Amino acid sequence: METMSEIAERGYSVPEVLVSTVWVQQNLENPDVRIVESNEDPLLYSMAHIPSAVEIDWTRDLNDPLTRDYLDRDRFESLMSRCGISNDTIVVFYGDKNNWWATYAAWVFHLFGHTNIRIMDGGRKKWTDEGRPTTTERASPESSTYKAPIRDDKEFRAFRDQVLKHVAEKGKMIDVRSPAEYSGERTHMPEYPNEGALRGGHIPGAKSVPWAKAVAEDGTFKDAAQLKELYETGAGLDASDDVIVYCRIGERSSHTWFALRYLLGYPNVRNYDGSWTEWGNLVGAPIEK
Repeated sequence: METMSEIAERGYSVPEVLVSTVWVQQNLENPDVRIVESNEDPLLYSMAHIPSAVEIDWTRDLNDPLTRDYLDRDRFESLMSRCGISNDTIVVFYGDKNNWWATYAAWVFHLFGHTNIRIMDGGRKKWTDEGRPTTTERASPESSTYKAPIRDDKEFRAFRDQVLKHVAEKGKMIDVRSPAEYSGERTHMPEYPNEGALRGGHIPGAKSVPWAKAVAEDGTFKDAAQLKELYETGAGLDASDDVIVYCRIGERSSHTWFALRYLLGYPNVRNYDGSWTEWGNLVGAPIEK
């Protein structure tokens, strides 16, 4: 059974950003902590979830309904109030798919300056595999007061034109999709529908490091030495690099963004959320196969 001391022993740059299932169970009633479940599968939360955990749905809650963008400041403040999150609340994220969507939600929180976050190592699967308590009762915390700044897309987010410039300058990029997507054999993940990309391949210069290589068999993150072997020895990254990560819509790459920024301490890493659904359709954008 994983403990906080074992997480600390893995050699991460910011070990406290990961919390164990043990820690979460011990803090279920902590008023300074809000647990958030965020999944790809919208049915999972209603089937069973951690007691006191609120749900943040990546499509309904985090995305603008009319433009391909994220919610604005007013909607973020309303979401935080509904979830009982104040400006100084420690927000612990977890979810399915080994925390794809948990890290995605955490990344969106960063755009509004809420960096007091944690990821429950191992996600939803580890919690249930260990037989920890769950409930079907939807959490309804007391509303909070939250004041957010205007969303800041500069530090953590990359846009199309910035990626074009990055390519021209031969900047470091990581493509976290499957090898078949990277090679152009497929334009989408196996078992998933084609989401409209007209071309297959990858952004010129990007190195292929599928997101799941950062995860151990039990869904927890690999230790720092293994992550350095993966990203530095294997893909040529250095902590001083300006790095852009991408996938198809930014969800898998948020997982890699988290690993690079917090577990390895890379100060300059951005998530290109337009990713392949934008780049694969972009007129004039170069690709490689």
